[in-house]
Amino acid sequence: MGIEQYEHDPHDEHWGFVSWNDFFTRRFTDGARPVASPQDDTVIVSACESTPHRISTDVQRQDRFWIKSRPYSLQDMLANDDSVEQFVGGTVYQGFLSATNYHRWHSPVAGTIVRAFLKEGTYYSETDSQSYLAHVAARAIFLIQADDPVIGLLAFVPVGMVEVSSCNIHPNITAGYHIAKGEELGYFQFGGSTHCLVFRPGAIADFTLAAIPQPQNPHAPLVRVRSQLATANTTA
Repeated sequence: MGIEQYEHDPHDEHWGFVSWNDFFTRRFTDGARPVASPQDDTVIVSACESTPHRISTDVQRQDRFWIKSRPYSLQDMLANDDSVEQFVGGTVYQGFLSATNYHRWHSPVAGTIVRAFLKEGTYYSETDSQSYLAHVAARAIFLIQADDPVIGLLAFVPVGMVEVSSCNIHPNITAGYHIAKGEELGYFQFGGSTHCLVFRPGAIADFTLAAIPQPQNPHAPLVRVRSQLATANTTA
């Protein structure tokens, strides 16, 4: 797990953690996950330490779900938020967090918090239905107005899976708060999870996905939190 990357006490029997969830929500040491291009607002960073699951474009406001086709339905994912119409025809990036990954969330951009709220949901197994889970499972929903005008409004949706329903929003994250790129938004407790980033049409130039092989599964490359995920278009 690379415990040396995390804040811990190597001389303590339990590495200084007082409970399972204290260990599960452990923090990286300073410098372990630097923010990519902190002064460049066109660079979007990964909000979570996760394995890429799916990128979908031209996402619809509402869509029907079929066994072999799992479209994103923005109205359901964003709990019918007033912002939904801005994302119609846009892009959704989704990544998966395994139980051994770091489980805190960080802002993908510098910007202003428009809204941050919890949406109660149901419980499903960890299967190929991750895209569907983003519409029905317990989740937090963040609307952030990026400082970069081309990115504009974006949504970040961390989703609890199976018994992971404890989405915890950082107390600083309230409407009007200006957040730095890479700053903490909140965290999951206990288990694997998934998350989505939702972008307006035309906001993304390309996804860079600076992924690295994972020792336990080289076929599922890991995108480190705060590493470069995508680049915004330079023109509206």
